[in-house]
Amino acid sequence: MRAFVLRGNGEVGIMEKAVPEPGPNDAVVRTTAAMVCTTDVHTKRGAMTVAPDVTLGHEAVGVVHALGEAVDGLDVGQRVAVSGVTPCFECETCQRGFTSQCGGVILGAARFTTRGDGNMAEYFLVGHARANLAPIPDELSDHQALYATDMLSTGFVAAEHAGLDFGETVAVFAQGAVGLSATIGCRLRGAGLIIAVESLPPRQELARHFGADVIVDHTRCDPVARIMELTDGQGVDAAIEALGSRRTWEATFRVTKPGGRISNVGYHGEDPEPLEIPLEPFGYGMSDKQVYAGLNRGGRDWLNRIFRLMRTGKVDPTPMTTHEFGFDDIVKAFRMMEFKEDGIIKPLIHFGRCGPRGWVRGFLGALGALGAWVGVRGRGRGRSGCDRRRSAKLGAYARRVE
Repeated sequence: MRAFVLRGNGEVGIMEKAVPEPGPNDAVVRTTAAMVCTTDVHTKRGAMTVAPDVTLGHEAVGVVHALGEAVDGLDVGQRVAVSGVTPCFECETCQRGFTSQCGGVILGAARFTTRGDGNMAEYFLVGHARANLAPIPDELSDHQALYATDMLSTGFVAAEHAGLDFGETVAVFAQGAVGLSATIGCRLRGAGLIIAVESLPPRQELARHFGADVIVDHTRCDPVARIMELTDGQGVDAAIEALGSRRTWEATFRVTKPGGRISNVGYHGEDPEPLEIPLEPFGYGMSDKQVYAGLNRGGRDWLNRIFRLMRTGKVDPTPMTTHEFGFDDIVKAFRMMEFKEDGIIKPLIHFGRCGPRGWVRGFLGALGALGAWVGVRGRGRGRSGCDRRRSAKLGAYARRVE
């Protein structure tokens, strides 16, 4: 099989690997679609120590290829999704409810790439498969289901950790895919005022579409001063850090009122310097402010809840997808994510659909995948085939919100 890997020299590329074999409690999934995450970029830049030639990726869906002998409740050929974290749900830490810290290890459930191969490959292995694989409802496309694996999962955890009650106020710093998902989560939890901090116009438009009431452009004003103004000098009930920046981290303390909540889901691993807490807004340690740092919860039940929100029409995350590629062009997609080219937010990667080699594999591998391709083609791909800019769709949303 082909896999997208981080080579020992720090470069990325496609290499051949053996198709994995499942252990008793594992499953092997044949990938049909995936997404590149900024976390993969962090890994390439050395933020995490990984093995040479490790497969990248943790956002993928597909069909069950093989099952371990102890796995029940799933069938070969079934469409499935897996979260970006795969807890065991058996250890003490998981039983206490901190599933992303599985095994009592910080981020212990983040097994893809950091503790073994990721899932940006034509086949991938899923441990504790019964607990971690969720069948994809027939009403949902692979494209929709992909967002449940990480972006919505993490963004919704951010909104949960913000502890919002109906009508409360919240500021969300940054409107990338996780920040946009947090904005969706805050709307679902009944926030009365959602303030999104973002400077890029396409992301501002999406933030409005997903529920932000006010956009604060940090390049045009002091975001802390503006948020305090918007809340009559009180500050917000909760603030969400979704960027992974020292500046936005400190701003969350400055904009929350006494007794407020700070929810961090931004990744701070690229900056080796310790994060600082501004003392006065923190009440010199006595402000009754709560700080919660968390990650994707993982597991079948969590994915099913998000699927339910999509099936009933409460959530459609797909406008975040700005570009589409075939797996043959994964290196290009990754480079665009690394340097944030062409306004990219999330790139959708199709497996077995583009390029001559992908055509052969897709046709011989599964006629179902061919049917899915016909459905996608019916919506139009633009002049560049699978490598296309979804600007027309984004423009439609821009017109709608304005």
